[in-house]
Amino acid sequence: MSDRFQRAVERIDDYNRRDPFGKELPYSERMTAWLAKLEPEASEALRLAARAQHIERWTSPRENYPMDRAGYKRWRTELADFHARTTAEILQGVGYDDETIARVESLLKKKNLKTDPECQTLEDVICLVFLESYFAEFAAKHPEDKLVFILRRTWVKMSDRGHQAALGLTLPPNLLALVEKALAA
Repeated sequence: MSDRFQRAVERIDDYNRRDPFGKELPYSERMTAWLAKLEPEASEALRLAARAQHIERWTSPRENYPMDRAGYKRWRTELADFHARTTAEILQGVGYDDETIARVESLLKKKNLKTDPECQTLEDVICLVFLESYFAEFAAKHPEDKLVFILRRTWVKMSDRGHQAALGLTLPPNLLALVEKALAA
């Protein structure tokens, strides 16, 4: 890894250390670990995007938006733009060129999902981190029908490689049953 890359990661981590809930730094570390498993030869831009995926996410709580589908979509879109802008500032500050910065921004905004292999890899990593580390807590707060719906939507976003990795996860029996139900329909 280049010195510039290390400085960028340190700055991203510094931002996420400010999270009053202590969630974003572990999230970015999990993203980095899953990317290394799924795509050991990932480009520098993809590694930066994975690390910065939720940079300062706590600054834009979901509760600040209408609690409907449109509110959710607006929140997600505005977050992606915020993550891209914040990361671009960091990358500029440590000396990255405009082309790399634009690539990282594109990945964070998930442009060309399904047609851009790196964007698809990032989406797979996001889904795998959710399923492995956050699904249990999420499942405890939502009814089964909503969970099955979300699992189906998650599955559609993933590639075959992501599916294989997800099927290799060790999930508790109750969560595994939800996944099986979502995939059966």
